[in-house]
Amino acid sequence: MSVRLTLILFAGAALCAGTSLASAQGAAKKPAAKPEAHHAAGGSEPTLLGQFGGWGAYTAAPNGKKVCFALAKPSSSKTNPPNRPRDPAYAFISTRPAEKVVNEVSIMIGYPAKPGSESTLEVGGASYAMYTQGDGLWVKNAAEEAKLVEGMRKSAEVVVKAVSGKGTQTTDVFSLKGLSQALDRVAQECRR
Repeated sequence: MSVRLTLILFAGAALCAGTSLASAQGAAKKPAAKPEAHHAAGGSEPTLLGQFGGWGAYTAAPNGKKVCFALAKPSSSKTNPPNRPRDPAYAFISTRPAEKVVNEVSIMIGYPAKPGSESTLEVGGASYAMYTQGDGLWVKNAAEEAKLVEGMRKSAEVVVKAVSGKGTQTTDVFSLKGLSQALDRVAQECRR
């Protein structure tokens, strides 16, 4: 199962779980349940380990492989042109011990990105180039990921800019309040 699909399924399953992400994250609307999410994720719904500010710490075991992640919704979102429809956006920081992956940053932006477009993530005065695939963004230079996460731990917010396949420009701002605690809880749960 691809990482992108796993994250999307986790978000869908988290939204459908008893402690919905919508209420945990203070979101306005809870999307309709996706019955295929539980089945496609290998029957593993995410379990909320704790809520820390705007960030939830979760664990799951799709196909028997433990995954832990911190997840947040944007504190603000803007589109240009204004009021363009899109699915909810999420920031993920994932740890997958079986794959030796620690603190992989990804953003689900809520629409298919313009193929080949440049997206950026800005935090603490630094800008990181992101590559796009479908509705996901990942850090282009994986060697910068540890520096990025450290910057996120020390900053108040992160700004993500992307362009949809239809040319809509989006800017999502994620509060980083509670991120350090969520990542510490994720690390505790998913030790290598």
